[in-house]
Amino acid sequence: MASYRLLNYAGVVGEPRPGILVGDSVVDLEGAGIPGSTYELLQNWDENDPLLSALADDAAAQGSRPLADVQLLAPVLYPPVVYNAAANYVDHQKEMSGGKQLVKEDTHPYFFLKAGPHCVIGPEADIRLPAVSDFIDWEAELAVVIGKPARNVKAEDALDYVAGYTIFYDLSARDMKPVGRTFNVHWFAHKNFDGSGPMGPWMVPASDIPDPHDVDIKLWVNDELKQDSNSKYLFFNINEQIEYISARMTMRPGDVIATGTPSGVGAPYGGRLKPGDTVTIEISGIGRLVNPVVQGD
Repeated sequence: MASYRLLNYAGVVGEPRPGILVGDSVVDLEGAGIPGSTYELLQNWDENDPLLSALADDAAAQGSRPLADVQLLAPVLYPPVVYNAAANYVDHQKEMSGGKQLVKEDTHPYFFLKAGPHCVIGPEADIRLPAVSDFIDWEAELAVVIGKPARNVKAEDALDYVAGYTIFYDLSARDMKPVGRTFNVHWFAHKNFDGSGPMGPWMVPASDIPDPHDVDIKLWVNDELKQDSNSKYLFFNINEQIEYISARMTMRPGDVIATGTPSGVGAPYGGRLKPGDTVTIEISGIGRLVNPVVQGD
């Protein structure tokens, strides 16, 4: 069967239109007789994935448009929640803690949440630096899209609940510290602001990523390579993350897990984004996510 990528693109008046990418061509799903948003398709993924694969096999007969002629949007509009794994690469643990490394047996996965409808933006969308922060940092992450309800899932079965993979860009306001409080980190302000979660350029079905624990992850700010790693260095792997979350909350189709970022962020040396920058993230087997940076309000 032909490979495809699930995506959204902007219609005539900017409305999101679900589609699939086959080769370099985009097939409109509604025009091909498959109704519903990408989020709605994920609600019944075990049935819809084969339908989309069959459509990809017959893409030439459906009519399509060149990828270069469409404006891509985030592939899921919108995940209600994004589970973000924190300090989940050993090298990132060390760079953020002065060389200290966690002992896996003495700890557990650590997450914060992002509000999908507020934070998620798509490819080429402007990253609008919020006026409340002077220190927005970059973090490239492999993201997991859940494809069926997951509750009390064992690690060995966890990948059966994955619909696919995409790129997630965890923007962080490093200068958002608690004021007049005893807490160490102000996670809400640190991680949640408009557009703080670029995602895309599409979702690759899980069957097309034979080993999600061996994909290269790279991030450039302008032409400078800042992050260069591989998902095999995850501290808690995807299976363990799903097991941990699903023991506490029922994960729902369309939920996203951003699995953590490797070393190379700006925080240790004061590196930060500025208006006029362009950030590019590349993950092998998925593609490239590019976003320009402008000053917001």
